[in-house]
Amino acid sequence: MEKQCKHSCDSAPETLEWIKAIVDFVKPYSFLINAHVVNFFKDRLWEAVDKEWIECLSKEAVENLLLIPSGVVQDHWPTSLKDFILTLKSLVFPREQADLGKVFPGFHTTSLTSVLAQGMNLKKKHEVEVLSAIVSSIASTMTADAVIDVGAGQGYLAQVLAFEYHHSVVAIDACSHHGKVTDARAKRIKKHYTAQMWKNGSGNKKLNVPQTITCRIMSLETLKALTTLLPHKGDVEQIEQDLEKFGLTGNKSSLVLAGLHACGDLSVTMLKTLLECEEVRAVISIGCCYNLLSEEGFENAGIQYGFPMSCGVKTVSFSLGKSSRDLACQSAERWKGLGKDAGLHNFELHAFRAAFQMVLHKYYPEVVIASPSIGRQGKALRRKQQRRRMESELHDEESTYSSPPQRPSNMGEACSIKQSGESGAGT
Repeated sequence: MEKQCKHSCDSAPETLEWIKAIVDFVKPYSFLINAHVVNFFKDRLWEAVDKEWIECLSKEAVENLLLIPSGVVQDHWPTSLKDFILTLKSLVFPREQADLGKVFPGFHTTSLTSVLAQGMNLKKKHEVEVLSAIVSSIASTMTADAVIDVGAGQGYLAQVLAFEYHHSVVAIDACSHHGKVTDARAKRIKKHYTAQMWKNGSGNKKLNVPQTITCRIMSLETLKALTTLLPHKGDVEQIEQDLEKFGLTGNKSSLVLAGLHACGDLSVTMLKTLLECEEVRAVISIGCCYNLLSEEGFENAGIQYGFPMSCGVKTVSFSLGKSSRDLACQSAERWKGLGKDAGLHNFELHAFRAAFQMVLHKYYPEVVIASPSIGRQGKALRRKQQRRRMESELHDEESTYSSPPQRPSNMGEACSIKQSGESGAGT
């Protein structure tokens, strides 16, 4: 009964054909995928769903409902419902684990030492071990002058590439706190490696230490300016001195862009930079938070949208919207692994949120206008509180040190460049 995927991405026409098949399948159900989950109850959206389906699924065991995202159907279900789920499954991009040995002949990973793995959980450690090996392999093949770690976070990937694989690395992240954590970790790691080298009699060997840039990559122009390393007008001498710390002076450097969990538009921006900057020879990106992609028609005018990215997708004239992107981030494996009790609890939480939203809609319409849907408000509030705590801690920390003034960037954003343990000039 299972339908196998008959589509492929072996060529551009085949890829576009697959995209069009997905769009044709999804469009009739746009009223569902574009609605927030609580609106299914508040707006009585179930009335637009096939009555036979609703009657069948309302009596189904929770364990079977949790398997629907994985494409599992029951024999007693209506034929139309089974066809719907199986067709949907046949359009899904395969998620089988790739054989990296075939993709990269001779590929092997290096188990991280406790010093390099400090602060990582097991999942993060595995991700960094595998991705650092892939990035190093490609950077070596491309004879890259440096690897640019975009959205570097606390510098895990950057430091492994620098200390373990001996690449020149620039770590870019929007959060100054992450930059400070990256520098602090790099100091400790450098101290350890220096002691090891003196112990082994190679104390004069130079260590590669990641450089850090605190900068918000808000546009393609920002990343292009950083990767092409164009001097800023009126400050050429100082900027060139700053860039010498990277060993990347001139406009013909060979660079590789890497990103582990490059959020939202970052992965799209990296791909666009590959197309427009001859200095960038390769992109290795593990994207995440696709729900945070900007989308044409849903955001402020004038920005470079993350979706749709290609001309081919634009030709199908299909929009997703925030709720659709949120839905697309749901993992079938997660639902499959919930189990009966956890599944029931999850359904109850959504039902309570829907009931609360209906109360607000009926009796407190002004609150509904001013606030997001139930379930998002708390998350947004927690994020704001976390940012305030982080900013407060940074302010207290910075008040004990004298900070050099930062010069404004010609990209309209404040960026700072520094080497681990040193204070660099702002650009």
